[in-house]
Amino acid sequence: MLAVVTGASGFIGRSLVRGLADRGPVIAIDRLPGPHSPGVTTLNADLLDEDPAVRHALHGADVVFHLAGCPDVRDSRPDADSWRHRDNVLATAAVLAAVPAHVPVLMTSSSSVYGGSRRGRPCAEHHRLRPRGGYASSKVAAERLCRNRLRAGGAVTVVRPFTVAGEGQRPGMALSRWIAAALAGEPLRVLGSPDRTRDITDVRQVVEALLDLAAVAPGGVVNLGTGVGHSLGELIDAVARGVGTTVTVEVQPARRVEVEHTLADTTRLRQLIGWVPHTDLDDLVGRQLSDSRALSLRLADSR
Repeated sequence: MLAVVTGASGFIGRSLVRGLADRGPVIAIDRLPGPHSPGVTTLNADLLDEDPAVRHALHGADVVFHLAGCPDVRDSRPDADSWRHRDNVLATAAVLAAVPAHVPVLMTSSSSVYGGSRRGRPCAEHHRLRPRGGYASSKVAAERLCRNRLRAGGAVTVVRPFTVAGEGQRPGMALSRWIAAALAGEPLRVLGSPDRTRDITDVRQVVEALLDLAAVAPGGVVNLGTGVGHSLGELIDAVARGVGTTVTVEVQPARRVEVEHTLADTTRLRQLIGWVPHTDLDDLVGRQLSDSRALSLRLADSR
């Protein structure tokens, strides 16, 4: 089985490539270089550049994990929406066009398409989508392309991960920022309120769930979360325990794109793969903290 991963140098992509490499050959596609691993062929290319090697890989794959995209909800660049349309919508269209209809494509969308969960009610796949901001809207547009492929008889599954954390998390995400601030003895900046909640999913279990979903290739849409909400205050407490210090919190106003709560309805996920991820906050924070410290040491050694 030949697996192709787009966005292979991203947060989830790197972990997924490692998991796939234990099972068979992998082609990793990304604009950015990634680590070299046995059994992994790396293609540094843009999905919209019509690179012959990329087209050949996508056409010859047995399964495609489409993770590539423009990921930042808070991207403040003046041309952010143009990049989102390019990398989230047009790139998805290019991938779907290149992969034969019978080959399963797992497209990673986002829980942001729901616009948050209301009054603690879990978001189910059939609920009305209420995207806030350009990022979520671009993911809705990418999902629409997948739905068209499915209606035409193609094999495609849209996976909606809820807040993913763990080693390798992007620096701009809340947990990464808080760990960096705690290590530096600076206040932890919280948007809105520490009482806001998130369905936090361990990146290791996200990878395992993606592998299991690929094995059943169910088609349609499936949430990828735990079904358990953790307050931002709980996460901050876990950071303080991990660092072994007292932290101070600085609450700042939240923009409209920052939803109050997220919570996944995991019913379909359990039906499909027989289990649901579980997140141990202390273990998760501890691993991400160790990864952050190791990165700091590598950067110091390279100077």
